[in-house]
Amino acid sequence: MELEFVGAARTVTGSKHIVRAAGSTVLLDCGLYQGKRRESIDRNRDIGLPVSELDAVVLSHAHIDHSGALPLLARSGYDGPIFATPATRDLCAVMLEDAAHIQEADARYINKLIERGESDMERVEPLYTARDVLKVLEQMISLPYHRPLTVAPGITLTFFDAGHVLGSAITALDVEEGGTRKRLLFTGDLGRTGMPILRDPEVVQGASVLITESTYGDREHPPIESMYDELAAIVKRTFERGGKVIIPSFALERAQEIVYALKGLKKLGRLPNIPVYVDSPLTVKITDVFKLHPECYDDDARALLVGRDPPFEFELLRYVSDKEESQALDATDKPAIIIAASGMCEAGRVLHHLKAAVEDPKNTVCIVGFQAQHTLGRRIVERRKRVKIFGLERELRAEVDVLNGFSAHADRNELLSYASSAREAGPLEDVILVHGEPAPQEALAGRLKAKGFSRVHIPDAGTRIRL
Repeated sequence: MELEFVGAARTVTGSKHIVRAAGSTVLLDCGLYQGKRRESIDRNRDIGLPVSELDAVVLSHAHIDHSGALPLLARSGYDGPIFATPATRDLCAVMLEDAAHIQEADARYINKLIERGESDMERVEPLYTARDVLKVLEQMISLPYHRPLTVAPGITLTFFDAGHVLGSAITALDVEEGGTRKRLLFTGDLGRTGMPILRDPEVVQGASVLITESTYGDREHPPIESMYDELAAIVKRTFERGGKVIIPSFALERAQEIVYALKGLKKLGRLPNIPVYVDSPLTVKITDVFKLHPECYDDDARALLVGRDPPFEFELLRYVSDKEESQALDATDKPAIIIAASGMCEAGRVLHHLKAAVEDPKNTVCIVGFQAQHTLGRRIVERRKRVKIFGLERELRAEVDVLNGFSAHADRNELLSYASSAREAGPLEDVILVHGEPAPQEALAGRLKAKGFSRVHIPDAGTRIRL
């Protein structure tokens, strides 16, 4: 078996991993690279994959850094099957279409600014179109959890629940060659235990190789209960000074988790009389997909749904799709909570809200997810004095709060616990760390070795590991 790491190697974005075994070639994930705009465009246009060799593609979940390059793959000539869980396939139908739409809209907006002499950015063109997305959807095959399927000669795929986002999967590939059978596990993005809405990640039996994410390999998350307390405090003090709370949020999972948290605070009487806007047509569509897949919920969330108390609806909450209504949110000085995509502040409506809000100290930018290097979200987390939005620098005077406890990624202890559980379910021999920045990866590798994992690998982009 040979593994090649094309993306998400010593970084947290652009997930692409190639498995060559039993004479077959399978691609695990096909995500977009996110970072500096020009670098992202250049790296994404060169997909970096041996398209003609691929027998199958396996998608762990629908986040764009794992799925967003699929239309580029199809445009490059790949016409084989793409396997995903039913929920992931349904989510990709709206998320990839939205990605194409955002690329086209942002290109029009930026190019217009350039033409008016209001930006020093380079002209941009969309990476792909809605037609490319349609081709991908035609190639996608839904495979439920726990149902083995031969996806290439000598390779059988089984999905297990990763507990990260709706439909997210731990990929198990059983490889048969020369009379022997080995199981490779790929966590995709591994979820946390005890989080609301979704079930906990499943421990999978019989793995020899574990490819695991390592995003938070050097830190622990605070308890989710403390995040509810901090969120309530942020809203209260921003409301009292008459400001807005801007929450950049991934449309998939994080937006639903924040709505779920705000609904809980409202029930407890801990939310002031402040309107809450989910300003993202994509989030509206994704929330509708959530309603179609109660099989992914934990018991508490399913009980709300069955009890006719919609988990993603409450008084004061409004979902915004209309462009004019979105623009009106920035025109008023009244307090509000605005949840908008994208989660790393690199595209979408959140950029317009940040442009209107960051220079006013009565407002708050509340970060609730991981921010990759070179993104606007990372620069806000670092509390830079000036940040560039749509090519123009602005003073960052708004309050900035970071709530990592809402992260859907496992933290250091949860990653260590999962690897230990996989070893107990054995016979785990190799652990390979992907989807993490160097410092967290080195820290996690040290912890794993201290626990007796002797073969821990941290591949660079382009590294090939023979097992």
